[in-house]
Amino acid sequence: MEFRRSGKSGLLISRIGLGTMTWGRDTDEHEAADQARAYLDAGGNFLDTAALYGDGDSERVIGGLIGTLFQRQDVIISTKAGISFFEGERVVNTSRRSLIAELDNSLERLGTDFVDLWQVHTWDPFNPLDDTLSALDYAYTTGRARYVGVSNFGGWQSARTITRQESFPTKAPIATLQNEYSLLNRSVEKEILPCSIELDVGFLAWSPLGRGVLTGKYRLGTPSDSRGASPHFAGFVEPYLSDRSSRIVEAVNVAAEGLGYSPLEVALAWVRDQIGVTSAIVGARTGAQLRGILMAEEISLPYIVRSALDDASAD
Repeated sequence: MEFRRSGKSGLLISRIGLGTMTWGRDTDEHEAADQARAYLDAGGNFLDTAALYGDGDSERVIGGLIGTLFQRQDVIISTKAGISFFEGERVVNTSRRSLIAELDNSLERLGTDFVDLWQVHTWDPFNPLDDTLSALDYAYTTGRARYVGVSNFGGWQSARTITRQESFPTKAPIATLQNEYSLLNRSVEKEILPCSIELDVGFLAWSPLGRGVLTGKYRLGTPSDSRGASPHFAGFVEPYLSDRSSRIVEAVNVAAEGLGYSPLEVALAWVRDQIGVTSAIVGARTGAQLRGILMAEEISLPYIVRSALDDASAD
């Protein structure tokens, strides 16, 4: 699998990353190990998790694979902090105190003394940015995080964060921005991708398959075994079950049929090879499903197809 450098940092990651949001909850340890094995066998090196995922269970599962399925130095582990759930309510807290406590808990669950990439999971309008960034500086200078980044920040928020960290050589440089990006959601093209390109920071695309909708599985309804039918993810998928999304899904299917690929391969290859994208992060229910996703590594889309999909998905 091809590796890419994350902006001007020294972080090299595979251009397809493995998301682990369901590990430990919907995906048990055995299935997670099968997925990890398939991904590593394909040459991937980038596991993406967060303290939020499965209330820490995703990190625990990854920690159980270190030393058994892979050696720590062979895999890039990325985690995030700043979002939690308390009594069913989503809580955002990116204070220095909260972030550092979350990082220490993540390291304990992962069974390692460092993560390769640590990201603030979202923007917190109620906490001073300098307080948040001081946690990144602490993690970086103490070696708890080799690189740091931010996730789900807006354009001006990302630019302010990056330039703030560049102001002093003792501060932790921002290595990555991570945001949703797919043919169904191209909003990052307005400010966030230009920001990452101009300021030479890596960009990680989450949900490049449009929350699963671009695979075509929802064309005739919601399958009973899909995320759209899951109590955890029904609300996550529903916004993309619109007439506009259906038109884009049909365009992807037409392109796939013409090229002899699957819709999944076409949708993933489109994101993966967009200018500025360092890695596209995918998730799967099973190892077999992931092996199908990884087939996209072997293809590239002709310019005329990319152009047609650009037009079909334009707002």
